[in-house]
Amino acid sequence: MYAAQGDSYENCNEVLAQFINIKISAAQVWRVAMVYAEEVGKTIAEERILPPCSKNDTVYAMVDGSMLFTREDGWKEVKLGRIFKSSDCVHADGKQGWIKRSQYLAYLDTHKKFTAEAEKILDDYREQKQPLVFISDGAAWIKNWIDDAYPEAISVLDFYHASEYLHEFARTEFGNEVQRKQWTEEKLKLLSEGKVQQIIAELKEPPNLSKAAEKLIDYYESNKMRMNYPLYKTIGAGIIGSGAIESAHRTVIQKRMKQSGQRWSRQGAQNMLHLRVTKKNGQWSKIIELTKQNFKSAA
Repeated sequence: MYAAQGDSYENCNEVLAQFINIKISAAQVWRVAMVYAEEVGKTIAEERILPPCSKNDTVYAMVDGSMLFTREDGWKEVKLGRIFKSSDCVHADGKQGWIKRSQYLAYLDTHKKFTAEAEKILDDYREQKQPLVFISDGAAWIKNWIDDAYPEAISVLDFYHASEYLHEFARTEFGNEVQRKQWTEEKLKLLSEGKVQQIIAELKEPPNLSKAAEKLIDYYESNKMRMNYPLYKTIGAGIIGSGAIESAHRTVIQKRMKQSGQRWSRQGAQNMLHLRVTKKNGQWSKIIELTKQNFKSAA
């Protein structure tokens, strides 16, 4: 199973042959991996794996979608989550920050399935009264879930999504590159200062708004309560961007499941997500325990 979650079923045969000198067909690898993955997936969100929080810890939850090609339905969205503590965020001078420990979850399913599993982990932090900070894009299902399930939490609109909307608008509205750059830099400064209402007011000044302006105004109006970036920089690790979840897209999903020519059945994709998450969460001992039980006969 470990070889299967690390590379395609065909390629992992070479690894097995080199290390244990046993030739196993890709079909055998797939069959064993699917059986154990389905079983471990039944309890994958039952355990909170992060070490206990300190008194001053803030818990971050990042949520995003990633598209995966399926045989049955074409491109479908994987709902991906990453949870970590502010005390596990390391920022070395002059270097990109990194996170020592995270808990992941991923579901190729409805958002209701994802949120139900995520709440098994997050509710424990809420009961212990640990501050919760959610960082996400403007997806309605994520925003509505946070508002409904965790109204006491801080919900942050990812700064890079917010700024990309500015860039998109500027590319549409300004043909002159110098003018476009100057306008964008001015508005990004206002955005970082939390002055989103000023940006909205300036966009509304022309008597006839373009469709691009209306789009940007609507996006900022619907998310302005989540754009107080100066405040968010003073909380926990001061994170306002989605770099951690973007990294998770690569390490959890893309590295294994978006290789050239890959197409997944929905069940096969979900089972592989279970294996990838189990590995990334440092929970591989669950797989080892399954191999020691009579359950192994099913494989």
